[in-house]
Formats: sequence, C-alpha cells, structure tokens
Amino acid sequence: MAASFSSSLRGCGALLVLLVAGAALSGCAGMSETIAPAFADPARYELYDCKQLQTERKALAKRTADLQRLMEKAETGAGGAVVSELAYRNDYIAVRGQSQLAEEAWRRNKCREMPEATPPAAEPPSPAGRPASISGKR
Repeated sequence: MAASFSSSLRGCGALLVLLVAGAALSGCAGMSETIAPAFADPARYELYDCKQLQTERKALAKRTADLQRLMEKAETGAGGAVVSELAYRNDYIAVRGQSQLAEEAWRRNKCREMPEATPPAAEPPSPAGRPASISGKR
C-alpha cells in the first residue's frame, strides 16, 4: 500500500512539474513581442533615409519569413520544438526587434512606399548585327 501511494505521489509531482514548466514556457512565447526590441540597437535606423529604410524593411520581412519557415519545418521532426527554440528563436526575436525599430523609424520619418528602380534598358544592337567599331573604321 505504501509503495503504491509513493508511486502515485511521485507521478503527481512529475505532472505538476510538467504543468509548471509548460506554463512558464507559454509565458515566454507571449513575451517575445515586448522583449524583441531589447535584442536590437535602438539607434541603428536613426540616420537612415526612406529609401534605405524601405530596402531594410523588405530584407527584414524576408528574413523573418525565412526564420518562421525554418522553425515550422524544425517543429515537424522528433524533438522539433526544442530544436526550433534552440536554433532559431534568438535570431527570430532579434530580427523582429530590428523590424519593429525600422517600422518606428519609417513612421517617424513619414516615409511612403516608393516603386523599385528598374534597371536601365540594354543598348540596342548595332546595324547588321555587327559590333560597332571603336575607332570608327571598319
């Protein structure tokens, strides 16, 4: 009788530890939005103009999407949640912090989306498909 009571008490203790750990980890997931700026340099975007901010915002959005995709892929494997947290979470939080700071600078500078610059058109080929001579003689 005493052995079964001790065994059930041990099982309840283990369950309690798992519940507490789960609650603690779920709290960390919600904190990432408020902690993210702490992982980024707040003065980084102070001197950026709107064109630089637009380029940076796009790069940060791409990096965030890449990290999310990697985290989702890691979570599909055995022990994936742990791998995802250890391998990608810190980078993800840092990039999110940079994104938030870039967005704040974007709003502060009252920037607007500008169309991407198109590369210049290639020169048309010379007559008769021959390269033009430099000296003018053929």
